[in-house]
Amino acid sequence: MSALLAVETLEVVYHRTITAVQGINLTVNPGQIIAILGTNGAGKTTTLRAISGFLGIDDARVTEGSITFKGARIDNRPPHEIARSGIALVPEREKVFPNLTVSENLSAAIAAGVGRAGRRQREEAIVALFPRLGDLRTRVAGLLSGGERQMLAIASALMCQPELLLVDELSLGLAPVVVEDLMARLKQIRDQLGITIVIVEQSAAVALAVADYGYVLENGRVVLDGDSARLLAHGDIQEFYLGHTSGDRRSYRSVKQYRRSRRWYG
Repeated sequence: MSALLAVETLEVVYHRTITAVQGINLTVNPGQIIAILGTNGAGKTTTLRAISGFLGIDDARVTEGSITFKGARIDNRPPHEIARSGIALVPEREKVFPNLTVSENLSAAIAAGVGRAGRRQREEAIVALFPRLGDLRTRVAGLLSGGERQMLAIASALMCQPELLLVDELSLGLAPVVVEDLMARLKQIRDQLGITIVIVEQSAAVALAVADYGYVLENGRVVLDGDSARLLAHGDIQEFYLGHTSGDRRSYRSVKQYRRSRRWYG
């Protein structure tokens, strides 16, 4: 099986001087849910922005390595070209247009060439996945709850009919019961629509509950990767990311020597 997305020895530099990620390798196969894990500043969002093309707004650039989607290089291409190729991003912040209604937000996500009938058909298909949004079609997005905004952000991304959905920090600021519901919906999206998903998360427990495979980042490098069951069972993940041991929480790299390899170790 050919990879849908391949990130090879990726290096991203901000302001031409600050290296944010270095030597990252990721492989995403069709139909997978992939989790990118790590604490604040680990390089998770930078990696997602490099894939989606939104580095330029932060004066950052891929300086080494490559990002390949469906066999074509997309590193340093503008966001609209990457979106047109089949990648949609649900960002960490500024997820919706707060002054537009739910229905207007969904319509705004569709390319100009799609007619009214096409927009309506897509909207109905998406609302079937998020029935709550159907009840809120005329509600201004700025008045939605945090969970409802996250639903709308995901639904808006799906209106673009992507092959790859990137979701940045889905659980941020949301109650656990809401996060559990949203994660279940991501699995439903993968299973029913066949859309491949990459999730960036600080919460390893949340992400690995639905992911097939995960990558742990620290200080801009992959320090550990494996399928979700093996990561959940790994002692270092339990200690440093799931809090299953007592004592002060230290960084993974403070006790584990970084090995620049994508092979499993433990």
